[in-house]
Amino acid sequence: MTDLTPAVLNDPGDPFQRARTYAMRAPNLPETAKVARDMVAGLLDATGHPALTEMARLLVSELVSNVHLHTGVPLLTLEAAVRDGRLTVSVRDGEPGFAPPSPRAGAASDDDEHGRGLLLVRELASAWGTVRHGGPCPTGKSVWFELRDTPA
Repeated sequence: MTDLTPAVLNDPGDPFQRARTYAMRAPNLPETAKVARDMVAGLLDATGHPALTEMARLLVSELVSNVHLHTGVPLLTLEAAVRDGRLTVSVRDGEPGFAPPSPRAGAASDDDEHGRGLLLVRELASAWGTVRHGGPCPTGKSVWFELRDTPA
């Protein structure tokens, strides 16, 4: 079951610049990447940031697919926030321990089916990174990226 939880964060400043943050908790299955892409695309459409949609769909696919391919967790959580012309997306897994994902050191060969995702995130996102959860005994990690809407 997928749980979509909307939340608009109150901002004491300009009420038209409030962050629109949505969270989705979903099973770690192959089709979750499509559901996540569609959720983020819908958020961008609803908030008037269509220029970010295609890039966001690609990068969301990479992060969600990495959880599916490289962890054994039953669930993942995606959070997406739009504020001030920026989209921030975070994908969290509950895999114990912390091995921060990193882009492949060498070039992937033409036959490799995997190994390009984080390179795409690194090259195409305005910013990206990882966050460890759970203190000294990690209980999971998040990989996040940011895209900025460029003025026309």
